[in-house]
Amino acid sequence: MKLENSRLNYGDDGLHQATMQEDPVPQLAFWIEDAYERCVKEPNAMSLATVDAAGKPSSRIVLLRRLDQRGLVFYTSYTSKKGRDIDANPNVACAFYWEAMFRQVRVEGVATRLPEDESEAYFASRPRGHRLSAWASEQSEPIETRETLEERLQHFDQRFEGEDVPRPHSWGGYLIVPSRFEFWQGRTDRMHDRIAYVRDGRAWRKQRLQP
Repeated sequence: MKLENSRLNYGDDGLHQATMQEDPVPQLAFWIEDAYERCVKEPNAMSLATVDAAGKPSSRIVLLRRLDQRGLVFYTSYTSKKGRDIDANPNVACAFYWEAMFRQVRVEGVATRLPEDESEAYFASRPRGHRLSAWASEQSEPIETRETLEERLQHFDQRFEGEDVPRPHSWGGYLIVPSRFEFWQGRTDRMHDRIAYVRDGRAWRKQRLQP
């Protein structure tokens, strides 16, 4: 396959600035719900970009777990690579892409840790195996073999046998407080539609961008 010749012709669905919501949060929620209705797998998956203390960027896929007027919420280990990056530089960016709809959303903002009680409540809602994994895995750290990791999982399974698995203090949620959104709709001949929302005080200002 020659990548330089790989092209997909996008559709004719367009974005009209006047018909998009004045607030980008419900607009994003609407697009995510639309993706669910079209049977997109994990439409809440987003690429999260962070920057470390030396200015080196990293990105990875995480799952959006809540969206409200405060911002976007995801969960991870505080001591993971992304957690350490956020400690050094809380400015982050994330992106959603739904190929079936030829749509993309970009978000920029500042990540802060959620209150402990919110992280506790979400952790308690997770399947037992997911909670055990949070204990067994020192996320992002090297490990010699897969077997060692599975032994650690078995150890914590036995440790918490017959009781609820508590939340490790090193694990919790982050809230991305957004300052900018960009909604992208693929169009024919690469004449894509791009509508940006930029925070202006307590309100949002919409503007069309060139493709």
